[in-house]
Amino acid sequence: MQWKILPKRSDDLVEQLLFNRGIKDKEQFFHPKLLDFKRDLEITGIEKAQKRIHQAIRDNELIIIYGDYDVDGICGSAILYKALTSLGAKVLPYIPHRQKEGYGLSKIGLDAVKNSGAYLVITVDNGIVALEQAKYAKEIDLDLIITDHHLPLDKKPDALVIVHSTKMCGAAVAWCLIREMVKREIKEELLQFVALATVCDLIPLIGLGRAFVSEGLRVLNRTSNIGLLCLINEAGLMLGHIDTYDIGYIIGPRLNAIGRLEHAIDALRLLCTKDVVKAKKLARFLSETNTTRQQMTTDAIEQARVMVDSKKKIHILTSHDWSPGIIGLVAGRVCEEYSRPVIAISVGEEISKGSARSVDGINIVEVIRKCSDFLVDVGGHPGAAGFSIKTKNIDKFKKRLEELVITLPDEVESVLEIEAAVDGNRLIKDLLEDLEKFEPFGFGNPRPVLATYNMEVTDIRTVGEGKHLKFKANNIDAIAFGMGDVKDLLQNGQLISLAFTPELDIYNGFEKLQLKVKDIKLI
Repeated sequence: MQWKILPKRSDDLVEQLLFNRGIKDKEQFFHPKLLDFKRDLEITGIEKAQKRIHQAIRDNELIIIYGDYDVDGICGSAILYKALTSLGAKVLPYIPHRQKEGYGLSKIGLDAVKNSGAYLVITVDNGIVALEQAKYAKEIDLDLIITDHHLPLDKKPDALVIVHSTKMCGAAVAWCLIREMVKREIKEELLQFVALATVCDLIPLIGLGRAFVSEGLRVLNRTSNIGLLCLINEAGLMLGHIDTYDIGYIIGPRLNAIGRLEHAIDALRLLCTKDVVKAKKLARFLSETNTTRQQMTTDAIEQARVMVDSKKKIHILTSHDWSPGIIGLVAGRVCEEYSRPVIAISVGEEISKGSARSVDGINIVEVIRKCSDFLVDVGGHPGAAGFSIKTKNIDKFKKRLEELVITLPDEVESVLEIEAAVDGNRLIKDLLEDLEKFEPFGFGNPRPVLATYNMEVTDIRTVGEGKHLKFKANNIDAIAFGMGDVKDLLQNGQLISLAFTPELDIYNGFEKLQLKVKDIKLI
């Protein structure tokens, strides 16, 4: 692995990290407040959308919230459902089925909305590119309010109102829509859902995204939401200590898993229920489904590794056994391990679903679009894409893709970005106090990776049935997950260079610095 150490600007670590992130306003970064971003929250279309909602409430119209099956869509739907019901609105949610309907507005979904007796439908986290669907909604006499944050096309859908911003997640757009309609305590309570969505949708945690998460985390850590309390308890987390890692790797996957394998409406029910017994059952169901998803993903990744041909410059892996809900996870892991663009396809009888992940320098969605004559649909961005394809076209699709990426170098070395090189004598517990100033960490504001050279290694051993490596570096505890096989390359007294993230290790009431190793270089 190649190390890329960012240009040095200051000997002061805090100043260096601020420089790396392009932060000029330290006060706003270290003490983020939504009030600092008032202009960003005043999105065009909100006033007109609110008038239509108030009209629906006065006329006792049924309002349908048309969400999405990921964390952002689920949380945004919960925000609108809770806000509108608090105003006395007659509301029902609609979450499309990932495998049967796919992402976003569909004619199937709009027909279901119309058949429910509704005349107003509000999207959450989808709709900004739904040109044909918006036209169809008009044809069947549905008023459509679109709230979304995805990149629009040159042409906008012909909806009654569009409330759209790319500066935040979909749930945050929904929150902006209703924030002036509800009581202050409800507005603040709903920020916890914005925090969940912001982290899980990988919104950069600088600027507005940081303010949403900072304020939302405070609410989440004292939450009275029955569903979240049951999910937090089921996951073994402790209220008052939940951070962005817990959201991204423990809570979020449980909310996401149900939409990958079952129907995401159960995740929304969990967030909205007031019944403790029901909440406990749903929290357990989500956790069990996530465990199933983890095992299915592990099995699929093992199968995918066997399919990899190291001579190929793009890995196109197919299986009739893979659920469409996990192929993105499979593609991501194989891409990370082999430093090659990867496409995983869940093969169906007539239509197959594909998910792609890419490496720097290969715009995977543009490459895939060059095969549009084989596809049913495609969407995404340079690093990731999703598509549908007629099963009979998979072999032709595979052949053309391999020809398109033939210029990719034979060896693509993965790069580890390191924020600063620090001397060994600076590795003390006080270092953590500097790093704590940068929390909450997340996309756009990652937990800093540091490097230290010429460290003496001692007390070398493996843990976790030989999977993980533990040792001391300059007499500081270090843990290297998944690097158990490196043990035989090390010996006591040897000098090494380490890339790591410092963290606080608490054991039996004692606190000490520990290095979470990202890479080891032998000297």
